[in-house]
Amino acid sequence: MANQGVNPGRRRFLTATTAVVGGAGAIMAAVPFISSWQPSARAELAGAPTTENISKIEPGQRLTVTWRGQPVFIIRRTPEQLAELPALAGRLKDPQSTNLDQQPDYAKNEQRSVKPEYLVLVGLCTHLGCVPLFKPEVQAEPFDGDWRGGFYCPCHNSRFDLAGRVFDGVPAPTNLKVPPHRFVDEGTLIIGVHPEGAA
Repeated sequence: MANQGVNPGRRRFLTATTAVVGGAGAIMAAVPFISSWQPSARAELAGAPTTENISKIEPGQRLTVTWRGQPVFIIRRTPEQLAELPALAGRLKDPQSTNLDQQPDYAKNEQRSVKPEYLVLVGLCTHLGCVPLFKPEVQAEPFDGDWRGGFYCPCHNSRFDLAGRVFDGVPAPTNLKVPPHRFVDEGTLIIGVHPEGAA
């Protein structure tokens, strides 16, 4: 007698309607949640390759740019600076750049570069990540009486030559890192991509 007022059709309709509304609400709540897993436009831009005009860098000068939130040094070395590199081998931890994690294969040479004149380095000391100072002059320095030019980290006195190779007896364990890079033409460099045919 108590069940005479129950309408089975109405009950099915209300159950189906509740399920549909509940499912739609779950989907609407899930969309922003799943979207939050995607990297932001700023993060995507930070990881993207960067194209730089290097045509105005004079011999002996450095240009500092940002790639993936890190400073990248682009140095146009003079013939005199390049001539100093072989003489420093006996003072370096890894003069032949045998640590493959620090540079791509195409930069595994004495100059650690694709083109000897241009050096491209991540400008962070491999000890604790300080930004080393660019000291290109061949002259006695307080930190090295026989300084032949390179990079000096003032945080803990690590030193690197003008190929980014680390000196022996300093806290930094490895050479400065060479990022992937490609020369498009004489005046254009892309940081973040390998040359064609290189991995």
